[in-house]
Amino acid sequence: MARVIFTFEEKPGKEVVVENVDPDYSILEIAEDNDVHLNHNCGGVCACSTCHVYIEQGEDFLEEISDKEEDFIDRAINPRIESRLGCQCVILEKNAEIKVQIPDQSKIIGHEH
Repeated sequence: MARVIFTFEEKPGKEVVVENVDPDYSILEIAEDNDVHLNHNCGGVCACSTCHVYIEQGEDFLEEISDKEEDFIDRAINPRIESRLGCQCVILEKNAEIKVQIPDQSKIIGHEH
């Protein structure tokens, strides 16, 4: 089973490790299922940039980035080369290990969990 490690740009942010993750789930779904705060104004359908994350490790275990996702990442706060949208980062393999940094969510207006 896959393993996802969440770190947080906001300080103090305690690392959250999620074990035994099934493939075919997105980073956003995993965050939601494990009480990890990640905004998602559009409900996870690649129509905004609020679930913006940084993939620090394991990008090869995720679905490839689409042109539509790239367009929305350009609208995110502080995009980087490792930027992705959590709703579009679907895990492909059961042996994946992925490290995700969640950017500062305090500057995002909208839907919070």
